[in-house]
Amino acid sequence: MTASIDRAGLCEDCGSPRQRGQRYCLGCGARISSRSPQLEELLRRVHERCEADRPRIGCDQAAPALAPAARPAARWSGLTLPSARVSAVLVLMFLGFGVILGGVAGSPVQDTLAASSGRPVKLILPSAVPSAAAETSPPAAKAEATPSPSSEESSSEGTGRESSQAAGKHGAKSSPGKSGGSSGKGGSQTPAPGGSSSKLPPVKHVFVIVLSGQPYASVFGPSSPAPYLSQTLEHKGELLVRYYAVAHQQLANAIALISGQGPTAETAANCPTYGDIAPATVGAGEQVTGHGCVYPSSAKTLAGQLSAKHLTWRAYVQGMDEGAASGADGACGHPALGAADPTSAATPPAGQAYATWRNPFVYFHSLIDSSVCTNDDVGLNKLSSGLSNPKKTPSFSYIVPDLCHSGSPVPCASGAPAGLGAAEGFLKQVVPEITGSKAYKESGLLAITVDEAPSSGEFADSSSCCGQPQFPNLPASSSSGLRPEGGGQVGALLLSPFVKPGVSQEPYNHFSLLRTIEDLLGLKHLGYAGLSKVNSFEPSLFSAHQSG
Repeated sequence: MTASIDRAGLCEDCGSPRQRGQRYCLGCGARISSRSPQLEELLRRVHERCEADRPRIGCDQAAPALAPAARPAARWSGLTLPSARVSAVLVLMFLGFGVILGGVAGSPVQDTLAASSGRPVKLILPSAVPSAAAETSPPAAKAEATPSPSSEESSSEGTGRESSQAAGKHGAKSSPGKSGGSSGKGGSQTPAPGGSSSKLPPVKHVFVIVLSGQPYASVFGPSSPAPYLSQTLEHKGELLVRYYAVAHQQLANAIALISGQGPTAETAANCPTYGDIAPATVGAGEQVTGHGCVYPSSAKTLAGQLSAKHLTWRAYVQGMDEGAASGADGACGHPALGAADPTSAATPPAGQAYATWRNPFVYFHSLIDSSVCTNDDVGLNKLSSGLSNPKKTPSFSYIVPDLCHSGSPVPCASGAPAGLGAAEGFLKQVVPEITGSKAYKESGLLAITVDEAPSSGEFADSSSCCGQPQFPNLPASSSSGLRPEGGGQVGALLLSPFVKPGVSQEPYNHFSLLRTIEDLLGLKHLGYAGLSKVNSFEPSLFSAHQSG
């Protein structure tokens, strides 16, 4: 049975059937009914206005003049046109509704074309670089200048010129739910519970190489004068873009890396006089307070933690077995207590490549008053034998080049090469020795970083992250009111059989590295490594372990 259709007839143009009340033919689009009175009135007025303006602008141009912003809405037989402001509000409302609807129905970010692409992505991640006076830094960093990202994670913390943040050649990854930024008041002074994470890989040998005195852009930027580090090695490891030093100068950062101690006024000046810290009282966060450089026997170190757990450590310090400041057997080199340290001078003594302040272990009585210092604080020439057998390889190895190869912009002697170009030879010699060893291949992790960014000059950087504390032995340092000053953005590169090449944007600092080493080796967190806002490296960085 055929259903009846209420038809008014057929379209005169195409013969298609039409229903009652239909204004346009569904077949050909021709108008069937007459225009409404309101539309007729509107068209009449437009035509009249067009005719009136024809001599001036032409009829085809008259229509746009009908609705200037200040002209009141026209009215025709009950039809009211909204004002321009009301129309704009209505448009915004419809756009907002479209955004909300699109957000609900759209794909999550991991399903987008950019996220699904398997090709490497290079990011330029900015960070602030603060303050001050005059120190020469490589021109490569200058061409990289970019603005600061945010006040929470990078360096709204700093003040002054911006430094480049080239994030490397690999896809960036960031762990959700982690905030490394800190408030302007600094981090909590209450250490968090220590202990190792079951999610971390079974690393048994940690190697740390510390270069000196360069900003992130010069070390890992695309124009870095150290292509072996910034290109060859970076392609093989995980680049920590937002990795910060915690203080100025070099000695203060080195001590932080092995003990979690903040600087004193003297360690922040690379200890010109090798004297004890006094009164050496212990305050919040296990911090030893006072003036001086050499910590009392009660001050704990990573080396002491390892020895107490029957694990091993060694510092391999280039030049110590050659310099006049070293001990008789080329180990545990330091001046006599109370004596001036000539290596801390801006211009080191002629022929002196070893600097005491590059060797943080000799600033702790718990080490220098024991035979452990001469046994385990040695020259670089002992590294090869330490790598020859996994049983001889220390659980923790701290490796530093001498003044001629540290990467510092200050030359070790008049006319000697300086900067990262001079560090390339050191890295090309040492890194393959480490990565080629059985200990590294089975269970190793190598971290390469810089002790501090420049503290003055055009590329000075005192930015910070991770709940940067206000160090009790130093005067308040932040004039911006955002957070205490740190040692600037320096970056770090992780190499390991457990690490896949990539880039991390999570904020970390030297205390984070100490905390991670302690986690990997099952130790408690020392000093400021235990602050609540200092995070260990995310287990997701060790993606080779997670997927394997």
